[in-house]
Amino acid sequence: MTKKIVMLAGKDESTNFIYNALNENFFIDHIVQENKVSRKKFIQRRIKKQGYIKVVGQILFQLFIPKLLKIFSKERIENIKAQYNLIDDLIPTKKLIAVESINSKTCIEFLKKEKPDLVIVNGTRIISKKVLNSTSATFINIHAGITPKYRGVHGGYWAIANKDEKNCGVTIHCVDAGIDTGSVLKQQLIKPSNKDNFVTYPYIQIGEGINLFNEVLQDFSKNQLKETQIFSKESKLWYHPTLWFYIINRLFRGIK
Repeated sequence: MTKKIVMLAGKDESTNFIYNALNENFFIDHIVQENKVSRKKFIQRRIKKQGYIKVVGQILFQLFIPKLLKIFSKERIENIKAQYNLIDDLIPTKKLIAVESINSKTCIEFLKKEKPDLVIVNGTRIISKKVLNSTSATFINIHAGITPKYRGVHGGYWAIANKDEKNCGVTIHCVDAGIDTGSVLKQQLIKPSNKDNFVTYPYIQIGEGINLFNEVLQDFSKNQLKETQIFSKESKLWYHPTLWFYIINRLFRGIK
């Protein structure tokens, strides 16, 4: 029996990469795509968790560093995309369902109506219990880091910054109500070159992650989905680096 697959995704080029790669062998029925979280609300929540000074440093980092790195990394990014055959063609509009939030009533009603067997998650906000409980489907996410040690964002960069290359990689895991805490299905290490940096690590991770995703979907189609042994039992939630953290580590440790 053919499995029904839908995606819950953010508006990011990685969503296009995943759709174009997986849809070749595993038909994806629809993509529910959410708008980005209000920047004001995002910053307010982040300040409550980490404090004003740290969040200001993170905002300054995001305003300048990734943009500059992308300018100087265009060739490297194109090489990685070619290496992994990452295709950023737009998803057909007939397959897209736009929602304000993945946790909206519209999304919940869609899942109840469609009754998918599998939900692929990429680049969304934290999915609520109401959404997870609205269907019997298995929810699977691709995470740019080795979980649970590098939950949150920029797991590749943080592993390298911590001299922890043995935990620099990508994870495919089931989704639960926590932040990147679901059971791990596949993990793969990456080995960035000296040409890589903060903005190129994720391209390598998504390339390796798509290979893992194909394996996971093959297992799922055969009803053979199973957990794998994780690389590390440590667990920590990571956020964006501050501007000063990045600059100091780049100048004195060569961490790009």
